Amino acid sequence: MADTPDETPRGNKSVDAIRRYYDTLGEGEHDRLTKDVAGRVSFEIHRRFLVPYLTRNQRVLEVGAGPGRFTTVLAEHSARVVVTDISPVQLHLNEVNVAAAGFEHAVEARHTLDVCDTSRFPDATFDMVLAYGGPLSYAFEREHQALAGLLRIVKPDGIVVASVMSLWGSWRARFPGATQLAIRYGTDVTDAVIRTGDLRHVPGMVHVCRMFTWEQLTTLVTECGGEILAGSASNWASLEGPDVLAGIEESPQLWERFLAYETAACASLGARDGGTHILVAARRRRWARP
Repeated sequence: MADTPDETPRGNKSVDAIRRYYDTLGEGEHDRLTKDVAGRVSFEIHRRFLVPYLTRNQRVLEVGAGPGRFTTVLAEHSARVVVTDISPVQLHLNEVNVAAAGFEHAVEARHTLDVCDTSRFPDATFDMVLAYGGPLSYAFEREHQALAGLLRIVKPDGIVVASVMSLWGSWRARFPGATQLAIRYGTDVTDAVIRTGDLRHVPGMVHVCRMFTWEQLTTLVTECGGEILAGSASNWASLEGPDVLAGIEESPQLWERFLAYETAACASLGARDGGTHILVAARRRRWARP
């Protein structure tokens, strides 16, 4: 995203369009990972992927922080957090929710931030950058600029933990809708989305983003001077059988066992394209300049 409009297959989409989407979504973003059992699994997969990289007193830049689900997780692990989001509404909700959870003391500052412009922060400023919620998927043609900027502002041993929307996992999860899309607009639109991962090809699409494959994401990290530490899908078996999942959730023992299996499945190389999002942990290559 940038301060000037992006050229898209269907006209101009500026950073303002993404801001308006999340301003309008409001508390809906806060509920996304808790409103149903599949969302709760996804939240737990995200949390478990993040926690191994957290240590006490880290200074963390949270990009696309939204209403504070993971700001709270960072605070629970004694991080000092600079909270940022493209949406002023989401930043306000972040303040409300983090304060209600008793963790406002962990927040150093809040800023409206475009993921493609981290120039306000000096090199090697943070121990970690957390970019959950797919902010890199809104960078479109500027994804190299965005990720290179995130890698620049972490310390030499710092970590970038991020997520992007998944092409094949989203197709899998939303196959009925994708089929209706092909029926309504013809195969040319579907072919363009599959070829590019870019939802701007869909006429009238409100929530536009760029979806990635695991191969594309690893290539992006490498081209930006980074190296992959770990990867994961955001969900796998939990995309199926919500009624069965609800029954498992009622038993703490079965639920914990299921989450252990789901975490292992999502991290396996063969499954990383299979969830709605792809999670990645990366750092600057040792010889790469910031």
